[in-house]
Amino acid sequence: MIAVWKREMQSYFYTPVGYVFMGVFLMLSSVIFYLQIMRQRSSDLLTFIGTMSYLWMLLCPVLTMRLLAEERQKATDQLLITSPVSLPGIVLGKYLAAVTVTLVTVALTFVYVFVVMLYGQVFDGELLTGYLGFILQGCAFLAVDLFISGLCRTPVTAAILAFGMNFALWMMDLLVSAVPASLGKVLSFLSLYSRNEPFLMGQLSYASIVYDVVITCIFLAAAVYTLDARRYRGKGA
Repeated sequence: MIAVWKREMQSYFYTPVGYVFMGVFLMLSSVIFYLQIMRQRSSDLLTFIGTMSYLWMLLCPVLTMRLLAEERQKATDQLLITSPVSLPGIVLGKYLAAVTVTLVTVALTFVYVFVVMLYGQVFDGELLTGYLGFILQGCAFLAVDLFISGLCRTPVTAAILAFGMNFALWMMDLLVSAVPASLGKVLSFLSLYSRNEPFLMGQLSYASIVYDVVITCIFLAAAVYTLDARRYRGKGA
């Protein structure tokens, strides 16, 4: 697993992918910070984090699109899945590489926190709770998009389908108030955005933590199953 993680980390920073993700994420988050914090002379960092969470929908496919789909495109997937590394180790190594890049990027956004601290008050407990929900939500999106990458033959297709899935998750959240109450409760229960709301109010929600972790584990397990099925189908699958 560690060897796979190192390989993917090198790939992120020997190619433009890691720099593009970090650069675009920080550029867009800076625009959000200016509009919501600097321009409004506000110190409401939880609202800023909530708006910034929509960047997962746009940018997680950039990190995950090539992780499994590129192996299939280059016909190196059979070599990989028949290597001594276990299939869970392969998936976890690739996933943790994407998570590492994400955590480094999130850490850089603490610059905004320091700016707010210069002229306003920051409540440490609320801030850390908001960031915890933000990170868990991002990890869940990465797991979903990694699974989609495992279903695709090219990184471009993986990126398009992953964005489509992320957009559908966002639309599902919007439909909660437009559908019958019973269906709305189901959609709200499944929504990655609704689950993040307690964190954005400074509340540590154990139910939301468990939900994000479960979603992440389900899709990582699904990615392992996809690789396992492909191993038995053979090279042409």
